[in-house]
Amino acid sequence: MTKTKIRLNAKNGKTELKILIAHPMEHGRNRDPETQELIPAHFIKTLTVSQNGKTILSAQMAGSISKNPYFAFWLKGIANGDLIRVDWFDNQGLSGSAEQRLAEPS
Repeated sequence: MTKTKIRLNAKNGKTELKILIAHPMEHGRNRDPETQELIPAHFIKTLTVSQNGKTILSAQMAGSISKNPYFAFWLKGIANGDLIRVDWFDNQGLSGSAEQRLAEPS
């Protein structure tokens, strides 16, 4: 159901990190069009970015973020070969992750 994609792009001594997470991000106030029952809340609660196993960014979120959220950050101090990992956890116990090494530009 969920998939996490990340991309790294080094430019002028900084690294751009782009994250795309396939997730429904329901806030719990929408109704099912057929049954008119409330759709249960289902959203990402925490997002963590680590560099070589050390946390460099941590975010707490709630249900007000759009479906399939996209995040972009500029990072300093990322060297060629560093492993960047993204982990997230939602309010229903699901989680996802992705990782990528920063490669030298071609």
